[in-house]
Amino acid sequence: MNKVLVVLTNTTRYKGTDDATGLWLGEATEFVTEMSAAEIQVDYVSPQGGFVPLDPRSMKYTDQAIMETYETPDFQWRALSDSLTPDQVNPEDYVAIYYTGGHGVMWDFPDNQALQQIALAIYQQGGFITSVCHGIAGLLNIRDAEGHYLIANKSVTGFTTAEEVIAGKKSVVPFLNKAAVEKRGGHFRHKRFYREYAIQDDHLITGQNPFSAKAVGRKLVKALHATD
Repeated sequence: MNKVLVVLTNTTRYKGTDDATGLWLGEATEFVTEMSAAEIQVDYVSPQGGFVPLDPRSMKYTDQAIMETYETPDFQWRALSDSLTPDQVNPEDYVAIYYTGGHGVMWDFPDNQALQQIALAIYQQGGFITSVCHGIAGLLNIRDAEGHYLIANKSVTGFTTAEEVIAGKKSVVPFLNKAAVEKRGGHFRHKRFYREYAIQDDHLITGQNPFSAKAVGRKLVKALHATD
């Protein structure tokens, strides 16, 4: 079945603070728009299932296309109100998994073994593991059958330290993406802050920041067509 699984966060606040966070809206909607244009269906899953909060800061960076997807009953229900739990997902149904961002994912993506198993199963059946921005957190602790980190010796990207500084969140995040990737033997690539940038290394496709969701989607569509 030609479907992509979109992973969303359940985290409502930066841990240890009263500051709200959650899904960065455009990182989901812009990717979904690319999938829709390619006639690829999507499902939505989160670590706990059910309600997915929106990062209020992401609402400052909307446009007509983002809002059109956000306002659809399908997105409001299946993504934001009633996302699947990992145990409701059959990896065989999907050709790719896509980890969205928003700072919240830094707390509920890295250690979720159920999502790791789903991603690895999709990868092992010839599918793609993709992410954007902080969504790289979902890739950090995926290990292959031999126990090796999947990102070891792979080129990946995600939200940079410079971007954390500009966002004013360097002091509150639990880790920095570049250091976390390199600790696991991966090669962290990046370009100028807040510029669109996405890269592919084999069956891994990653984007640097919120402005890279479309680019990840386009690369995935192209890769899927190449494997047909």
